[in-house]
Amino acid sequence: MSERYLIPSVECVVEEEIKHSRFISILFHCPEPQMMKTQLASIKHLYPGANHYCYAFVCGEPKSTLSSGFSDDGEPSGSAGKPMLAHLQGCNIGEVGAIVVRYFGGTKLGVGGLVRAYSSGVRQGLKTIETMTKQLRYPAFLECEYGQLIDVEYFLSQYDAVIEDKQFTDKVKVSFAIAKAFKHDLNRDLATISQGSLVADFSH
Repeated sequence: MSERYLIPSVECVVEEEIKHSRFISILFHCPEPQMMKTQLASIKHLYPGANHYCYAFVCGEPKSTLSSGFSDDGEPSGSAGKPMLAHLQGCNIGEVGAIVVRYFGGTKLGVGGLVRAYSSGVRQGLKTIETMTKQLRYPAFLECEYGQLIDVEYFLSQYDAVIEDKQFTDKVKVSFAIAKAFKHDLNRDLATISQGSLVADFSH
């Protein structure tokens, strides 16, 4: 599994007319299958009365097959959702969904023509969509003295960790999330500033 990968940062829309049919391709951030259901309902409201609302999604890292899916929504089997999914899985962008709305224009395209039509807008959108980097982080925990908190927060920020909670009792209990790649270096630096007394627990 990749520890970091690109994800869409904004929605992208590509509209085309192919042999009198109108194809509207919408690409968006899709971190979970439920997001596809939500987007599909929104798109149907935004573009009412279309003949087909075909879709594909990859909810995990790029090329993931564990949390992906597609629908031809009434088009011939394999002519819409599957080629859309193939483009999503080959684009090196994770957590991405695509919906293609088709208003039929009276001219049948055939299976090959449909594959090209449904792929076209998705392919164009993937070339232009704005992205950001997602860093996978994992939960961790440590306890420190009040006087050590400034140093702890400094090193957590140096390793791109995200502090999720701080509890102040006799000591400070810090819950945070950090990339696996930085675990060893963080504990090395914590040990250096505390004569070995500070250790982050990554078993949570």
